[in-house]
Amino acid sequence: MNSPLSIIVIAQLLGTSLWFTPNGVASALIVDWALSLDQLGYLTSAVQFGFIIGTLFVAFSGLADRYRASRIFTISAVLGAVFNALFIVSEGSFASALLWRFLTGICLAGIYPLGMKLVVSWVPNKTGHALAWLVGMLTLGTSLPHGMRGMSSGFDWQWVVLGASLLALFSAVMIYRLGEGQHLPASSALVMKGKALAAFKVPEFRAAALAYFGHCWELYAFWTLLPVIVLATLEQASFSLYYAPWVSFIIVAIGMPGCLIAGLLSREWGSAKTAYLMLFISGLICFIWPFFAESSLIIVLILLLVWGATVIADSAQYSALAAATCPKEYLGSALSLMNSIGFLMTIFSISLTTMLYSYIGNYVAWLMLPGPLVGLWSMRLLLSSDPTK
Repeated sequence: MNSPLSIIVIAQLLGTSLWFTPNGVASALIVDWALSLDQLGYLTSAVQFGFIIGTLFVAFSGLADRYRASRIFTISAVLGAVFNALFIVSEGSFASALLWRFLTGICLAGIYPLGMKLVVSWVPNKTGHALAWLVGMLTLGTSLPHGMRGMSSGFDWQWVVLGASLLALFSAVMIYRLGEGQHLPASSALVMKGKALAAFKVPEFRAAALAYFGHCWELYAFWTLLPVIVLATLEQASFSLYYAPWVSFIIVAIGMPGCLIAGLLSREWGSAKTAYLMLFISGLICFIWPFFAESSLIIVLILLLVWGATVIADSAQYSALAAATCPKEYLGSALSLMNSIGFLMTIFSISLTTMLYSYIGNYVAWLMLPGPLVGLWSMRLLLSSDPTK
C-alpha cells in the first residue's frame, strides 16, 4: 500500500470513529439516560439522516466536483469532532442529543464519499483493492467506540465520545497536509449542478447502486443491533457481560480483514463476482440465524464473526463498480448520491429492526434479508460484464 493511500485510509479510520459513538457506549447510555432500545435506534438513525442530507447537498450542489476534496474532508472532520463532543452535554434532552448526532451525520458526508474520491485521485488502477482498504478502515473506525469502551472500563463513557472527537481532529490534519492526487479532472466551479443523476442512466452504474442499496439495508441494521445481540448471547451463556464491548468490537472489526480479503479477490475475480459471493454469505446467515441463535456460545460467536466479516466486505466493490462506469467529471457527485440513497435505506431498516426486536427476537434477521436478495438479483448484469476486470 503506497504512502498517499496509507494516509487516506488511516484518516478514514480516525474520522469515521464518530459514526457509532452512542452504540459503543450503549449499555452506559441505557443506564445513565434511561434510554430504550428504540431511542438507541433513533440516535443511530439521526446520524444516518444527517448523512443523507449532507450527501444529497454534496451531490446536487456539485460541491464534491467543484472544490478540493481534501479541503471538504478537513472542514467536515473538524466540525464533526465538535458536534460529536457536544453530544455529551445532551443529558436530560433527548431532542438535543438527536440534533448533535444529526449534525455529526452531515459532517460524515464530507468524510466518507470524499475519502473515496481521494482514493481514486491517487490510485486510479485496481480501485476495488484500494477502496477495500478505505472501507476496511471505515469498518475499523465503526468498531473503535466499542474497543475504546472496553479499554476505558471503569471510566465515564464521556471519555469515549471525546476520544472519538480527538481522533477525527487528527484525521483532518492528515488529509489537509496530503492534498489530492492528479488522476481526476481538475476541480472547476463550472461543473453543472445535478449531474449526479446522469450516472443512473448507465445500466451498469444503476446495477451497482441497487446492489449497494440492498447491502446498506442489511449492514447498518446489523451494526445497530449487534450490542444488543451480544448482550443477549452472553446472558444466555451465563458469561460475564464485562466482555460485551470487546466482543462487539471484534465482530465489527473483523469486517476490516473481510474487506481486505475481498479486495485481494477482486484483483483476480473482478469486483462483481467478489461482491456477489460476500453478499450471498451474509444473506445466508440472515436466513439461518433464527435457527442457530440459541445454540452453543461457540457456534453463535462463529456465525457472528462470519457475518461481521462478510456483511461489509462487499461494500468497496460496489464503489469500485460505480467508479468504473461513471464519467469521472462528476464521480464525486454520483458517489455521494449513491451513498445518500443507500443510507436512506438504513433509516428504514434500523427503525424496523429496533422496533420489532423486542417482539420477534432472533427472527429480526429475516427483516434484514430483503437487502441481500435485492442485491443478488441486481448483480446479475455485472456478473456477465464486469467493468473492473
